[in-house]
Amino acid sequence: MINPVQLKTFLEVVRLGSFAAAAERLGYTASAVSQQMSALERDTGSVLFERSARSVRPTEAAMVLSRHAVKVLTDIDALLAATARTHRSSAQELRLGIFPSLATHVLPRVLSSAGWKDLGLDLRVWVAEPQQTVQGLRDGGELDVAVIFQVGQGGVAWPHSISRQWIGDDHFRVVLPDSWGITAGSKIGAAQLSDMPWIMHHPGTPDAFVIDRLFTGADLQPRVTAYSDDFNASLELVAAGVGAALVPELVLLQRPANIVVLDVPEVRLARNIFALQLTDKRTAQVGLFIDLLADELARVMG
Repeated sequence: MINPVQLKTFLEVVRLGSFAAAAERLGYTASAVSQQMSALERDTGSVLFERSARSVRPTEAAMVLSRHAVKVLTDIDALLAATARTHRSSAQELRLGIFPSLATHVLPRVLSSAGWKDLGLDLRVWVAEPQQTVQGLRDGGELDVAVIFQVGQGGVAWPHSISRQWIGDDHFRVVLPDSWGITAGSKIGAAQLSDMPWIMHHPGTPDAFVIDRLFTGADLQPRVTAYSDDFNASLELVAAGVGAALVPELVLLQRPANIVVLDVPEVRLARNIFALQLTDKRTAQVGLFIDLLADELARVMG
């Protein structure tokens, strides 16, 4: 019998062309993805991928299976939603921890959607930074799900007993005061950024470490004029002409009018957003809620 989890993994591998890339998206190891695909090949009796050292290429059988897999997973989601509606009279409580910019720009849109109303969940919300909400997931904690972000591989840590599901990426952009005379869409390189004053995270914080390493790799040695760990404060300082800053796109959805947003090829960085969940609290309704959150995030960032 084909496992729906394997089908979801299979579709990510087909889309991304790599076991490692699919593993990163889904929160698995590359070995786990490879094992799932081997099991799927055994269950279907077909060779689904032509494997090489760095990538995998879907076979014709894989392309046929992918078309059917999309329909099967859609039908499963519809069945789970129907089941959730049937049990609305006994609503399940969902205690959710979520970081501020996602709570501001994405969660309200989910809560006003028809899909949310069909789930019948009784929501309790804690808005806080990832370090705080992860603590709420530990044994005896007050949360069922924590939606957090990571920048690079450092920062937040969580127990192995907690499952992780990737729901999207929030890319950083370089922001400048418009009073500097640089227009949106201008081609700016790292060498030009070195000559500008910068607003940076406080030294020693996880984000500062990742950003410093990124800048060093781009041979960028910023002249720091201010330190700020609050992105909204950083935007206001940019608007006032204090300096340039690196700010995530979610925060930029609500920004001052007198700033310029640039995409600098040498400065590529993202907050990877995950839903962390206590394994014994996983239910179909909560899974559908996380899917709604991921879908709405994709639309907002679109």
